[in-house]
Amino acid sequence: MLTPRARRRGERAQLDLFRALPGEMAVRDAQDLMAYPFFSLAKSKRTVPIDFRSESVTVRVEGTAEHGLATIWDADVLIWAASQIVEARDAGIRSSRLMAATPYEILRFIGRGTSLRDYQRLKAALDRLQSTSVATSIRQPNARRLHRFSWINEWKELADGLGRPLGIELILPDWFYAGVIEESLVLTIDANYFKLTGGIERWLYRLVRKHGGWQPGGWRFDFPHLYRKSGSLARFTDFAFDLRTIVARQSLPGYALAVLRTKAGPEILTFRAVPSAAPSLRADSFDSGARAVEKR
Repeated sequence: MLTPRARRRGERAQLDLFRALPGEMAVRDAQDLMAYPFFSLAKSKRTVPIDFRSESVTVRVEGTAEHGLATIWDADVLIWAASQIVEARDAGIRSSRLMAATPYEILRFIGRGTSLRDYQRLKAALDRLQSTSVATSIRQPNARRLHRFSWINEWKELADGLGRPLGIELILPDWFYAGVIEESLVLTIDANYFKLTGGIERWLYRLVRKHGGWQPGGWRFDFPHLYRKSGSLARFTDFAFDLRTIVARQSLPGYALAVLRTKAGPEILTFRAVPSAAPSLRADSFDSGARAVEKR
């Protein structure tokens, strides 16, 4: 029986190395990751699992006591990877789950600084992505069968003979790579997404972008449904307060938000695209809970 280390060596040997592409490229995100609660929305370490279940979808996410669950900020690394894979596909360049890049390239793309502290935070994010375990029925032929994986199968730092850093290599899981390489499962997002600082704010942008698109009529969700879809550990009252604050600030790039209040029933968040705010480039330097807003 092969040891985990032997299995990893075997996997690496079967993959061609894909070197990160330079230059400007659109920022892409995987739709499955935008629609369901795969990440912690808190900056503090979360060890409580995410357990989301609907009629057709199961998402179970677990972290370790040492690292906790991967966060929505850690997911920026996956957005970088998705952007690279799609850019290569569109250019006719063969990509791979085995990727190589410098920390500088990744950090610049996701709008971070490039200091030693930023590099240490990137390594911590990679550790959380590798140690987080995911089980989901999404894209499985049988809803009872779950695909289990980590966001990164493995990663390592590279150095020359004198110990000088050369970059990093990482291996993406089959589930993520298959979802990105399939054109219909990826969306372009606004590069200003990386400027959003709040966990709920970032999660909400991805959900709105996934469901709202550029439809002039917009979409709507009620607050309880949003709370359930977020996987947040905050109290519902605090979560609802955060939503109202985001609406008041109008901080989601490319979308206008509003809250509908009725005498009976929960508050409803509505959102529509703002045509003048098109998704931008980043340089290397519909599920059952949503429904279209009726035109009046």
